[in-house]
Amino acid sequence: MTERARRAPGDRERARRPGPAKPGPPAPRSAPSPWPSSPPSRGGTSRHAAAEAHLRRVDPPLGRVIERVGPCALRPTIGPRVRPDAPWAALARAIVFQQLSGRAAGTIFGRVVALWNADEMPAAEAVLATPEARLRSAGLSAAKAAAIRDLAEKTASGIVPGSREIVRLDDEEILARLTTVRGVGPWTVQMLLMFHLGRPDVLPSSDLGVLQGFARVRRLREKPAPRDLERWAERWRPWRTVASWYLWRALELDREPRRPAQRSGARATR
Repeated sequence: MTERARRAPGDRERARRPGPAKPGPPAPRSAPSPWPSSPPSRGGTSRHAAAEAHLRRVDPPLGRVIERVGPCALRPTIGPRVRPDAPWAALARAIVFQQLSGRAAGTIFGRVVALWNADEMPAAEAVLATPEARLRSAGLSAAKAAAIRDLAEKTASGIVPGSREIVRLDDEEILARLTTVRGVGPWTVQMLLMFHLGRPDVLPSSDLGVLQGFARVRRLREKPAPRDLERWAERWRPWRTVASWYLWRALELDREPRRPAQRSGARATR
């Protein structure tokens, strides 16, 4: 089966986007994000101060966005108290959210976990013991139900690592292992690396919101090709995750209402 056919709809290389912001990251990516994230903050001391200082120095236009937005609010969701199978639960949620609006995705996710009288995904073994038709009854498409079962199988077999193991793996190994799961492509794994694991140097170069944000910051007429963004972003290393977060935020700044130009006000007083 080809790579294109294996991926579930919604994770084909996104020249397409968050979420929560939603996590789900921020602003317009092309699909709602299931990943939790903190809202932008203003003032105070940033835990990403070193990244912000580096980005201001190597990319002044991006530095101006940093000044307007304030400290980066990215906070990884993994921690000492996280459930042992957090990667499984996070990826299952991501699959449910693919290609759906935030409200519709949340509704269907609620119906799915209600199958086990829960408010979050149960253990993978519980899903494997559930007939696929029952998963479909909660509103999942055939492709998503099959993807979640494949994810559960690969979690039970150890291909999808648990919380303790995943923090010891490098980004490339995590990408290689998780993209063997049906419906999980590079973009989904990149979001997990950024918002769940807090990896500092991830660049989702095919993400629509990142590409549009870059075009906005650089005042380009069109968004760049992913490979062109990748070349430019070499200067952002080792903080490409924070740079990407500010590109999403740049699109939100563009939606803020503009103040009337002073010249027109000056004329009115004459």
